[in-house]
Amino acid sequence: MATRAKGRRPVIPLAERLEIVRHVRFVDEAVEEDVPSKIQMWERLHFDVIVKGDDWRGTEKGRSLERDFAPLGVEVCYLPYTVHTSSTLLRQALRHNTGRAVSS
Repeated sequence: MATRAKGRRPVIPLAERLEIVRHVRFVDEAVEEDVPSKIQMWERLHFDVIVKGDDWRGTEKGRSLERDFAPLGVEVCYLPYTVHTSSTLLRQALRHNTGRAVSS
């Protein structure tokens, strides 16, 4: 989904990102979002909390997410956006230090 959403693959592969999330003690399950709609994921998993970066807070995407999930009793939790671990910033740093474009 990240490739579809952003037009390029993340630097850290999905399997590694899922493994990191699985080791967070508050996480019951970490799965790939493999359908275009978060509601479709909810229909499959019936989760009670969805977590997004706080760059979504106050945006139309965030408000839409909150409206969609409110009737289902799903809490939208925003975590601080981790700019320092951004794949985009990793690519820029690598390009700056090597002089070459980085793809993954």
